[in-house]
Amino acid sequence: MNKMIVIDGVDGSGKGVQTRRLHQTLLNSGLPCILTREPGGSPGAEQIRELLVNGEPDRWDSMTELLLMVAARKAHLRETILPALAQQKWVISDRFADSSRAFQGIAGELGLDTVNQLHQICIGDFRPDLVLILDIDEQLALTRAEARGQGEDRFEKKGVQYQMKVRNAFRDIAASDASLYRLIDASGTIDQVSTQILSSVNQAFGLSLQLAEA
Repeated sequence: MNKMIVIDGVDGSGKGVQTRRLHQTLLNSGLPCILTREPGGSPGAEQIRELLVNGEPDRWDSMTELLLMVAARKAHLRETILPALAQQKWVISDRFADSSRAFQGIAGELGLDTVNQLHQICIGDFRPDLVLILDIDEQLALTRAEARGQGEDRFEKKGVQYQMKVRNAFRDIAASDASLYRLIDASGTIDQVSTQILSSVNQAFGLSLQLAEA
């Protein structure tokens, strides 16, 4: 019963540590699993990632961002996700298609129809089995993201108002389909957030995963 689980949300919400922890938890339980990310997750997609996450905020407009994102996602799906699922592995991904809906579709003002039409053309009907949206105050998230100091900060440079739009977009997306999305309060400690995530995963798939060490 291999599945794809996505953890998504604003920059600085803790997606990186939570995807790594969930990946390790699945491995500890004996479930074969890969950890991947977007933009990126395959050799070609990682090259596109460099274009998207570095440079000045106005380097690309929203439509160019979307086209680059979808090109990376197509490569990611073909080269990494589908082969892993075919090998009966679970897939844990830091971001997937809802990031395009939130960042380019809503915050970037392209509209969800445009994003969804391009997604349908390039990705088709494929979708994850569970999407966990990490929800956190946009100013706190931005402060956390800036504190990392690891570069790849093009989207953070768009400022707190942009991050607020992204957060609200993710909240609306999470509310749109209770069978697919779970909204997770990401303002607590790593353990508190991980506990919420495991509860949602266990409930969704009938598992009894135990928390891995941070």
